[in-house]
Amino acid sequence: MIRLALALDQDPAAQEPVAASVDDATQKAAEYAEFAKAYALEHGPSILLALAILLIGWFFAKTLKGILKRLLLKAKFDPTLTGFLCNMAYMGLMALVVLSAIEKLGVQTASFIAILGAAGFAVGFALQGSLANFASGVMLMVFRPFKAGDFVEAGGTSGSVVEVGIFATIFKTGDNKKVIVSNSSVTGGNITNYSANPTRRVDMVFGIGYGDDLKKAKQLLEQIVTADERVLKDPAPTIAISELADSSVNIVCRPWVNTPDYWAVYFDTHEKVKLTFDAEGVSIPFPQRDVHMHSVAG
Repeated sequence: MIRLALALDQDPAAQEPVAASVDDATQKAAEYAEFAKAYALEHGPSILLALAILLIGWFFAKTLKGILKRLLLKAKFDPTLTGFLCNMAYMGLMALVVLSAIEKLGVQTASFIAILGAAGFAVGFALQGSLANFASGVMLMVFRPFKAGDFVEAGGTSGSVVEVGIFATIFKTGDNKKVIVSNSSVTGGNITNYSANPTRRVDMVFGIGYGDDLKKAKQLLEQIVTADERVLKDPAPTIAISELADSSVNIVCRPWVNTPDYWAVYFDTHEKVKLTFDAEGVSIPFPQRDVHMHSVAG
């Protein structure tokens, strides 16, 4: 390298191409700088205005979404429908903001919308799942098979409904897990709403031995359910023989309760039946196996 530099210093003819390349680079840099300056002077205000529209529009849309949500909740609107409407309003406002920003850049929005429509037709095939979820979300809002807070079984899961979104429904399970199910899965199968009606029937089956007093067992069951203040008087509880099984006589016990009391009555009744039957000498059969051992003489 030292020798090459010395050779260039000593040879004037070799210095000319180097100087020419440096001049060319300097000239191109100056041309680029001049072009950038001219472009900034011509389009800079439009770009800044478009960015301002995006930022202000985003802030306005977010603020309006919060205000709309508070107003709907204050008016005791359905929380499920509230979230869906707020999200739809936010998306619609942001679409207008983006179109306004693009227009300030000099792009014809009519042509842009036509291009988006043509592109959307093609992209729609790639987003069939998302579009199906969106359509299912609209169906859930229109037909209202459940609302926020209802305990339902749908889409392969069961839990309390937290929110119906644009593309998915959020559930909270009994053990406090958050489950997100696509709307198309919810509407694509059976929906069981355990909270839809104000009352529910608690179905229980208790077995007694064939040698036990059947009338006494039925009387004890009737005393247990009628003593519970949570059990409704109308409709009256049903206590009847349901099956003569292999090792037990099965008695159905079906009291009616308010829906929020379902599980409490179910658990408490089982406990009271076991304690009462034990105290009154009524047996509850369970599987048994007798083993007989024989000694074989050697």
